[in-house]
Parts: sequence; structure tokens; C-alpha cells
Amino acid sequence: MPTWRQDANYAFRRLSKSPGFAAAAVVSIGLGIAANSTIFSMVSRFVLRPAPVGDPATLMTLHTTQKGECCNAFSWPLFADLRAQTKAFSGVTGFYELLPASIGGQGEPERVWGQATTANFFDVAQLGMTLGRGFVSGEERLPVIVIGHGLWQRRFGADPAIAGKAIALSGRPFTVVGVAPPGFRGFDLVLDCQFWVPLGNLDQLLPNTANYQSRGYHWITAAGRLQTGVTRPQAAADLAVIARHLAETFPEAEKDGGFSFEPAGSLAPRDRNTVVMFLAALTVVGLLVLLIACANVANLLLAQASGRQREMAVRLALGASRGHLMRQMLTESVLLALAGGLLGVVLSLWATQALSAFRFPAPVPLDLNVAVDWRVLLYTFALSAGAGILFGMAPAWAAARTVLASALKGEDVLARPGRRWTLRNVLVVTQIATSLVLLCATGLFLRSLQSASAMDIGFRPRGVLAMSVDPRVHGYTAERTAQFLTQLRQRVSALPGVASAACTDVVPLSLGGRRDEFHVEGRPNADGPDPGVDLYMVSPGYFQTLGIPRIAGRDLANETPAAPKGVQVAVVNQAFIERLFKHENAIGRRVTGGGVTYEIVGVVRNIKSRTLGEELRPILFRSLDQSIGGDPSFLGYSLLVRSSAASVASPAALAAAVRREIHSLDPTLAIFNAETMAEHLRNALFLPRLAGTLFGVFGLVGLLLAAVGLYGVMSYSVGKRTREIGIRLALGAQAGEVRRLVVKQGMLLTLIAVALGLAAAWAVANISASFLYGVRPHDAVTFTAVPVFLAAIAFLACWIPSRRAAKVDPLTALRHE
Repeated sequence: MPTWRQDANYAFRRLSKSPGFAAAAVVSIGLGIAANSTIFSMVSRFVLRPAPVGDPATLMTLHTTQKGECCNAFSWPLFADLRAQTKAFSGVTGFYELLPASIGGQGEPERVWGQATTANFFDVAQLGMTLGRGFVSGEERLPVIVIGHGLWQRRFGADPAIAGKAIALSGRPFTVVGVAPPGFRGFDLVLDCQFWVPLGNLDQLLPNTANYQSRGYHWITAAGRLQTGVTRPQAAADLAVIARHLAETFPEAEKDGGFSFEPAGSLAPRDRNTVVMFLAALTVVGLLVLLIACANVANLLLAQASGRQREMAVRLALGASRGHLMRQMLTESVLLALAGGLLGVVLSLWATQALSAFRFPAPVPLDLNVAVDWRVLLYTFALSAGAGILFGMAPAWAAARTVLASALKGEDVLARPGRRWTLRNVLVVTQIATSLVLLCATGLFLRSLQSASAMDIGFRPRGVLAMSVDPRVHGYTAERTAQFLTQLRQRVSALPGVASAACTDVVPLSLGGRRDEFHVEGRPNADGPDPGVDLYMVSPGYFQTLGIPRIAGRDLANETPAAPKGVQVAVVNQAFIERLFKHENAIGRRVTGGGVTYEIVGVVRNIKSRTLGEELRPILFRSLDQSIGGDPSFLGYSLLVRSSAASVASPAALAAAVRREIHSLDPTLAIFNAETMAEHLRNALFLPRLAGTLFGVFGLVGLLLAAVGLYGVMSYSVGKRTREIGIRLALGAQAGEVRRLVVKQGMLLTLIAVALGLAAAWAVANISASFLYGVRPHDAVTFTAVPVFLAAIAFLACWIPSRRAAKVDPLTALRHE
């Protein structure tokens, strides 16, 4: 039998005789591994996973650059030039990245998002379809559609004969030609696209979107498949030649232009640094939790090694080598770590499901689900084996260096008289210091969540229901859309239990919306460039429905639609007045932005516009009736409904009645984003909730492991000092003095650890600054409360063994020795 198998069998027998010890070690390591596996599942999902296409290493997403700055989409002429001139790519496809629509099938219509693509899209992607095929040449303008695998299962019951059938897309018949494979949602990392149509259908589904002549209108995204044998540097050189040629041919449009590319499915360049930094911070935290767990198990193994010195001495006397003894001890520690890794995988399966339940408040569909895949399993195995060697090395070395004569006489060579600092003490200090760093981070993020939850957002979300529709994708003109929204608002306002109702293009705290630069009419901005202003289209009753107080002037009423270049009316917030008018009276004054002039008729209180963490932004609320013709909303329109104070029905209970009113006006419209504003606000707390949850769990695990480690060290110390304590008691020492002796030893270790941990936590706190809401990185409350709390837990961990020490019977202790 091979030696390793003998070592493994012996390790199994040995561990089975100490089930309590094995369980404690496996749970400790399992918690540390689970934290790291969960974090790595996010790394695998957002950093390492390639696009779900054929040969993903050769499929590149292409961008345009301006003066070397990335990234932008392509104009159609630029895309056509690149596709015709490139020699490095075997195929280049273009697509409109997000196309809203509603789709029929089982149940009421559903809001879905897809893409309009060139006919070679699926050829370039090299996809193996679940059913049917992709597009073929000549179908550029035909009403055909490829549906996603999830949509096929959800809306059409996984009909195996779906290919060739007609389905209703935004009220128009489209023939299904194929079903995409599972997991394919396009080339983007997180966008959740569920259908694809040929690019020629774009203007029919989303009017006035495509532009095939202008070089200044960038609207199409591109991807290309590298030619066989072409390297990335060669492709970059090819694109550089094309960029120089186009700059010479079209100097007005393409001067200083260029191209960049990256593997399809990579993080977007604008988001990469933020996401990588966040994941790196979480990885460091996970490794700190694992370090605490390793220190905890190492202490357990050191205690066991102390008790096994006689066994090791006998084995040495019988001819075993010290290397063999070390290998045997390491085998046991690696087996414990692998068992802990298995537990960690089970825990991370649950944790990834919990993380996937967090909803990001984006105005477009995102797939942020994380799961345990083969990369996570491989990482977990490697981390488990490495952790087993790490925490097993010191105990193995200690056991293998046993002094034969001393061990056979029963002396503990690991407990050297007069030695204040042992390896066990060092490990405990490391545990407590690391735990303090984690707890300080946890405290900061929990304080941040508390601050964000209590933040004044400027409006009253309680009692408000939101629902969205998008008449535009059903071919509604701007005038018909305005009439529909007016009728809907009036009918919903008349429902029992409704206090008011209003319509808008964007609900606050949705991360998106229109933004233009503004200046006062007739007065150029002397302070530099015109300030950016967030724009909202709102109907009458908007400020009443959201509970936004009016400061001056009047509300928006049923405004008469303005002429194409006429003056429109608007209400602005206080930040707008402070930025553009320096606190002057703005009522009746005119401002211009985005080519439109507005007359200010009212001023309202400031609100949080896009995110909770933002500084107060200037906002201009324009009349929906006046603006909808020249600037239709890409995201649809939201109906806001406030329930009356006397109503017994909650906002959620009104949802069914509001749905009936919408479908009574048009049964083909899809209703989406149906939620109460309280739910919307909770989703807006995505980042502080996610950070608070992750760091809260990690901090709690670290605290538990550190407390257990300190308790173990003090219990071990009491056990080794039983004879000394018995002598002290026999000589007249009081029980209280013995308790103080034990507690003093443990609290000295704690104080040293707190000092080291506070210094480390203070140094790394600045890293978290960009993720905090209303809390400074060196928050006094956190950096005061956490050490006190940790010291209290440490005192408890020391006090329990001290009570046992105080109850030692001197005669029993001396007789035992």
C-alpha cells in the first residue's frame, strides 16, 4: 500500500477518535472557506467568465475612441467602413444594444429587452442554437426573431415546435426562426437580453432610432471575430491603419478618432476599476476571515500536538523519521481542511443564492446572478489544500521536534517554563487583531447603511405605488401617448382609496435619466462650463403625489403643448437656483439647455435624484405634455399613485385595480416595474445593503472564531497550570486572585491585539471611503465602540476558564501531578 494511503487511513482513524475536535476544526475552516468561495463566485462571474459563444478567446467587442479616450459606440458609416476595410477580423457584426418591447404568450403581455442585429450576428457568435437557426443573409428587414432560452421556457412552455410560429412583439407579428442556447444573453457581461431581431426592424419597433447617414450619431455597438492566426497586437495595428485612413478621408468627423477592443464579455471599461477594486477589497476580507480560521485550527492542533508528544516519542524510538511524522501531521491537517472546504462549498451554494436575491435599481434589465461553477470548485480545492498546509505546518513541526527523553518522561516541551510568548499566544493575537479590522469595516458599513436609510431624500415614499408602461413600442405617437397617460391618470385618480396620481418618465433613485447643460438666457455662465442639470418629465400632481414641498411659484398644470421651438414651462429645485441664479428670484426667468428654452414657474425642495450618495444636483422638472413630442422617453413612463390617508388598502393592494385600468385602455400593453416606492427605496440601498450584509457576516464569523480561539488558549493555559494554581490555593491564595490571574493573562493578549488591530484598521479605512454614505472612514463611534465590544467578548472568553481555575481542588491537583 502506498505511503500516502497509509497516512490517510491512519489520519481518518485518528480523527474519528476525536469527533469533537474534528468537528470544531472543520466548522472553523468551513466558515473561512465559505467566505472565500462566495467572493470568488463573484470574481468568476464578473471577471473570469468568458462570453457564452463559440471560441470566446477570438471574439472581440469593438469600441471607438476620441483622442485616445475610450469608449463609444459606432456611427453606421464608421461601422460600414470598418467592416469593409479590416483584414484582421473574419467577420464584424453590429447591433443596437438595448431594444425595449412587449411580448405575448402565456398570460398578460411582458416587458422584455432585446437587440436589433445585423444578419451575421449569430454567425460571428458561432452559437449552437437550441432550436432552429440564426439569421441568414437577406433577412435584414424581415420580421423574424430569435428568442432566448429562458423566454422560450417561461412564455412559450418550451414548445419544441416554436420555430416557424408567429408571436406578437410589441403588437406586431414576428416569425420565430430559432431559440438561443441556455445562458446566452448577448455579448455583454450583465445585460439581460431575451430576443434578437434583424436591424432593419429597429425603426418599426423604436421609431427614429436608426440613422444610416450621419457620422456624428453613434448608436451601434460592434463585435468582431479574429481571423485564424491573427494576434491581438496585429489586430490593433490593423485598426490603427484604418483609423488613420478614415481621419484623412473624413477629417471633420473622424479626426483624432481610433479604435479599441477587448474580449467579448469583459467588464465595461468605465466600470472595470470600480468593480475590480470592490471585489479585491472583498477578497482581502475573505482571506482575513480564513486567516482567523487557520489560526484557530492551528491552536487546536498545537494543543493536540502537546498531548501527542509521548506517541511521537514512541514512534521515533521505533525508527520513524521526523519527516514521516511531519507528513503524517500534515496529512491530518489537509484532510481537515478538505472537509472544511466541502462544508464551505455547501455554505457558499446557499450564500450565492442569497446574494442573487439582491436587486440592483437599474432602469434596464441586468443579470447579476452568481453561482458556484467549476472555477469556484477548483479555487476552493486549492485554497483548502493550501490552508491545510498553512495551519498544519507549525503543529507538525512542533510535534516532529519532540525531545525523545523528555517526551517519554511526560514533559511538555512546547510549554517552556518562563517563556511569556508562545506560538499559541501569537496566533491568538493575530486572530483578535484581524477580527478587529473586520469588525471596524463591518461597523463602518453598518453605520453607512443606517445613515443611508435615515437620509433625507426630499420626498415621501411611504404610501406610493409605481407602475410603468411604454406605449411608444406599440406604435403610439407622441400625441396619442400623452392622451393615454392623461386618461390613465384621471381614471386612476378616481379609484377608491387613491389620493392623487401622476406620470413621469423616470422615478427618482433609478440611476438613470436625461441630463443637459443649462445657462440663464441672455447671461453666459461666467464660472466656467454650463452646469449639468437632471431633467424629468412630469404631469400635473407629481409634486403632490411624491410629497415634494413647493418653495415658490406654482405647480405644473395641464400645459398647452408648445410649438416645436417654443418656450416651455418648468419647475426647478433649490440646487438649480443656487447654481444658476445665486439665490436670485428665478420665477419668470428663462433658461436654455439641450436646445430648448424653459420659463421657470415654480421652485421645489431638493430631492435625491439618481443615487443616495450623490451631492445635491440641479433638477429641472418639465411638463410631460410639452416635452413628450420632442424627447420621448426610452424607458417608458411610470404612473405614481398615492393612497389616501383614510384608505385601508395599502399601495400594493391598489396594484390590481390600477392594472385593470391600464388594460381597460389597452390590453396589449405590458406592465413592468410594479413596486411600492418603499420597495424602490430599499432597492436603491443596494450597495450599502450588500456591503453591510457581507461585512456583517464576515465580521460576525471573525469575532466568533477569535473568541473561540482566545477561550481555547485560556482553557489550555489553565489546564497546563493546574499544579501551579493548586499550589497557589494551598498557600492561601483566594479564588478571586486566581480568576484575576487568568483574566489578566488573556486581557493582556487582547489589549496588544487591539492596539495592533486598531492601527491596521485605521490605515485601511480610507479604502472604504468611496462606498460609504454619510459616514467618515475614521468614524469616531465605530472606532470607539468596536474595540470596547471586542474587549467585552474577550473578557467573557477569559472569565469562563478563570472560573474553572478558581474551582481547582489543591489536593486533587497535587495528587494528579
